[in-house]
Amino acid sequence: MRSVVLIAHNLRSTHNVGSLLRTAEALGINRVYLTGYTPYPLSKNDDRLPHLSKSIDARIVKTALGAEKTLDWSHVPKIEKVISSLKAEDFLIIGLEQTPASKPLHKFSPPKKIAIIVGRETKGIEADVLKLTDVQLEIPMLGKKESLNVVQAAAIALYHLTLVSQ
Repeated sequence: MRSVVLIAHNLRSTHNVGSLLRTAEALGINRVYLTGYTPYPLSKNDDRLPHLSKSIDARIVKTALGAEKTLDWSHVPKIEKVISSLKAEDFLIIGLEQTPASKPLHKFSPPKKIAIIVGRETKGIEADVLKLTDVQLEIPMLGKKESLNVVQAAAIALYHLTLVSQ
């Protein structure tokens, strides 16, 4: 069985975060890291102002529909720490991004341990984070639009990498 983790870095939308958590839970993803300024649900020892954390949590829960309670997730401000830790555990770090070096998702054969990074809703993964990845994958676009919403892109990639390419 493949071990898959998702890293959501610098997302702004609480609804996207909730939807990612729900998608990850539905696909049996082992862990989700919410890094950078990505909003996150209420957690033990939450150090945010209570009125802010409750408001953010309510918006995430609206689309997560309970996945935030059953899924293994954590908030880690520094993505570099997460990537370093995962590399030490022999995870291949994948950036889901359109780059000159990216490979088509459907032509990639994943190893047993993979970590997939998704980035900002409109600008994608920052160049300094992309440099830390082992490979970049992209979902070929067949229509006139050049990209997908971060949640839909993550869902396609996670589905493919967990179920189709077994």
